[in-house]
Amino acid sequence: MFVCTGNTCRSPMAEMLLRHKIKQNRIKWWDVLSCGINAEVGGAISHNSAAALAELGIDSKNFAPRQLTQKLIEKSTVVICMTQTQKTLLEDCGNVVSVKDLCGFDVLDPYGCGVEVYRQTRDMLSKACDIIIKNYILKYKEET
Repeated sequence: MFVCTGNTCRSPMAEMLLRHKIKQNRIKWWDVLSCGINAEVGGAISHNSAAALAELGIDSKNFAPRQLTQKLIEKSTVVICMTQTQKTLLEDCGNVVSVKDLCGFDVLDPYGCGVEVYRQTRDMLSKACDIIIKNYILKYKEET
């Protein structure tokens, strides 16, 4: 499960990118979702996030932001926060790591920026998803 602040920019892009890559790699034992620490429940993915994903052929029109809950954390194999600050906030809740722990970089919030910043964020998340598949998901399969 990916976590960011509002579940409208980074974590939805990460969710959809990883789901897309999981399907491309024919990984059937793993699923992904995203939530926000302060989600805009009833809202939608940000326009620029949707546009950045659409450039890769990923449709996000059915996405709806979700509020993070302890129950969702407990159901998740791993909770991946976009920043170290978010990880610190949640680290007592369960199996919580950050993108920086797994990939070496934080994913900063593009909220309010132009579409080019969202593209950069998407590309960082795409790289992170590749690393997560290689170093976490595939290793998890080997260990189980």
